[in-house]
Amino acid sequence: MNPKEMTGLQIMQAFAKGLFPTPGIAKTMPMEPVEVEQGRVVFTATANESHTNPLGGVHGGFAATVLDSVTGCATHTVLAAGEGYGTIDLNIKMCRPIPFNKTLRAEGKVINVSKSLVISEGYIRDENDKIYAFATATNMIIR
Repeated sequence: MNPKEMTGLQIMQAFAKGLFPTPGIAKTMPMEPVEVEQGRVVFTATANESHTNPLGGVHGGFAATVLDSVTGCATHTVLAAGEGYGTIDLNIKMCRPIPFNKTLRAEGKVINVSKSLVISEGYIRDENDKIYAFATATNMIIR
């Protein structure tokens, strides 16, 4: 499979199936795709003690990275073969502390596609649908 000949959706589906190597960021911030469809992805994400902030909780950068990943990967699913993207804006709201060693669901969904920009939203939730953080993102399509 040549990624340059694959659509963004095909690439993301291949990652979810383990056909491509796991990106380094998914090892640093333990997360993996569990659902991939046109305009939407769902990852699981689990913070651990390596993500501790100076106050002893999970650093906000964990949620920021996970949300940047799911909003970006949702964007990726709407791209044509040979297109890429870059985040130009990421707005995050933290609703409650991310717990250690608890697997959470992170969902990203595309909400608008234009000629050169994709706008998406993302959420980190627990099994009871409680929101821990959410974000909106704008990604530039790179051709």
